[in-house]
Amino acid sequence: MPPRFPSQVILRGVCRAFGRTFALHRVDLTLQAGQAIGIVGDNGAGKSTLLDLLATTDRPTSGTIVYDDVSRQHFARRARHRIGWVSHHKLLYDELTARENLLFFARMYGVDNPADRVASWLERVGLAADADRRVRNFSRGMTQRLTIARALIHNPQLLLFDEPATGLDQQGGRFIVDLLRTLRDRGRIVILVTHDFDLLDGLVDRLVILRRGQITYDHPVEENKRIIDVYRTHA
Repeated sequence: MPPRFPSQVILRGVCRAFGRTFALHRVDLTLQAGQAIGIVGDNGAGKSTLLDLLATTDRPTSGTIVYDDVSRQHFARRARHRIGWVSHHKLLYDELTARENLLFFARMYGVDNPADRVASWLERVGLAADADRRVRNFSRGMTQRLTIARALIHNPQLLLFDEPATGLDQQGGRFIVDLLRTLRDRGRIVILVTHDFDLLDGLVDRLVILRRGQITYDHPVEENKRIIDVYRTHA
């Protein structure tokens, strides 16, 4: 099997300014395959801006982002399909059914055997019985499950999740944890932004705390230590 790409993402001196205000300031960060990294911080700390930069939908004001040995610009042009992104925008078509939505994205990404892949993901996210219902009739939790399937249908390597448990019940939260743990163990780079500290416990290997656009903490998670306690100490 060929090596996964990217196997690491490196940010050096990354700044993102909007006018005279810095959303991110001199961020140094290395993200490795096989890791689940939790990104936490207060509102306005720069978390979503960081995900936008990693997803190549925005560009830094200064500094560099390198995907393995490939520049951000080249990665954005040639390899953006290696990213799976769950953001605050569901990126689904309300007038299409769940199956039709996933088939659209599977075909767009050139997925082999798209119908089989779609059926597999509908089953995996618990929507097999609702596959042919229009998305406009879905609950918030069902929509979030479909959004997750949409982000992963093409087997991406770099996974960006912004509040992935939004709208999910307790069972859905457990599903997310199990899914992300499996993806991490299969060598993906998993980046998780959330205010739900319980979701991070037992899942992330590393915790990054952002405060006013700067990293104030970046360390492996210690066994038997609650994320919320680490955050209260270092935020």
